[in-house]
Amino acid sequence: MGSRAKSAAVFRRAKELMPGGVNSPARAFGGVGGEPIVFASGKGAHLTDLDGNRYIDYIGSWGPMILGHTHPRVVAAIGEAVARGTSFGAPTAAENELAELIIAAVPSVEMVRLVNSGTEATMSAIRLARGFTGREVIIKFAGNYHGHVDSLLVAAGSSAATLGVPNSPGVTAGTGKDTLVLQYNDAPGLEAAFAAHGDRIAAVIVEPVVGNMGTVIPNPAFLAALRGLTQRHGAVLIFDEVMTGFRVAFGGAQQVLGVKPDLTTMGKIVGGGLPLAAYGGRADIMRHVLPAGKVFQAGTLSGNPVATAAGIATLRELGEHPEIYARLETISARLADGLTHAATAAGLSHSITRVGSMMTLFFAPAPVVDWPTASHADTARYGRYFWGLIDRGVYMPCSQFEALFVSAAHSDEDIEQTIAAAAAVFQSPEFTAA
Repeated sequence: MGSRAKSAAVFRRAKELMPGGVNSPARAFGGVGGEPIVFASGKGAHLTDLDGNRYIDYIGSWGPMILGHTHPRVVAAIGEAVARGTSFGAPTAAENELAELIIAAVPSVEMVRLVNSGTEATMSAIRLARGFTGREVIIKFAGNYHGHVDSLLVAAGSSAATLGVPNSPGVTAGTGKDTLVLQYNDAPGLEAAFAAHGDRIAAVIVEPVVGNMGTVIPNPAFLAALRGLTQRHGAVLIFDEVMTGFRVAFGGAQQVLGVKPDLTTMGKIVGGGLPLAAYGGRADIMRHVLPAGKVFQAGTLSGNPVATAAGIATLRELGEHPEIYARLETISARLADGLTHAATAAGLSHSITRVGSMMTLFFAPAPVVDWPTASHADTARYGRYFWGLIDRGVYMPCSQFEALFVSAAHSDEDIEQTIAAAAAVFQSPEFTAA
């Protein structure tokens, strides 16, 4: 790879204009060290930075670009929508069309509300669950991220069923007092929490396949406990499918896992890469949202015509071409197998977790099933792996605890080049010396 001097200059200026030089902390490379790369363009499965360096992209804007960058159908839909007007603050027929596509695709969704971000979707779903049940307590799981909602920015207390405490300045103790933080994949811990607090629990919110501590898969006992306990105690089960929706399958993780939640939050792919998200589920719950009901939620740009156009084009492309998912499964399995072989040949402690086209290579001594096991991963080694790949033209997530995403635009050559680059990194002096 060539110089990244232009990226460095733009980032220096950015630090004078924005906190940390970025508009979202995941872009700051805090998990791998060094300075972020500033990009100029994307096409298919590739990104080009300001200095003209080209990379195979496995971030895909953190998930939305399942079709690749600048897909012709999506670009055309956006252009046509912009020409008609970017926002009206009034209903459009496109909102109906996108809602119909979501309801037809996602098994549990009978009615849907469009919003602007994944954070807004999870915040609204939690408020709705509380309004519907008349209860206050929410259960979340360590290592699951549901956006920067105050009540969910909490860390675990001293035991599995202890109320969480804030882990960000600006989040009050009172905001987090009704949030219980449990361990993912811990069915007995969930049972204990319901035994102690069952009549106070409004909802359980969970990533059905985790992407925010790296890719982690739920075990059958945990899934059964999630669905059984919430039904038994009259609590709302919320699947946060902002990342997995339309990613691991057209119907999301709930289609793969065979579990129907009461509410589902969606983002990323549902907006085709533009700022759009949604929450939906059982009609009897959704009818409590204003103006049909009394639970307040509003947004000037919700369902705006440009974002809905991108979402419609993306979902129609995926729905009309189911072979896309078969192709994603094939090339994702090839990438996972190749990375496993390369790491094994280098004698590295590692594991790879994959569901469909999202996966994580953990430099960890044991399989990752929850946050405690994820936290034992060698983040310094991951940092060397990341920069080694960058120098070889491969752009992976800038944190051990983020999932990578394969797109339909990745070619067989891209996959083979990535595997070869990883094998070269594992044998390189800069990787093995530390």
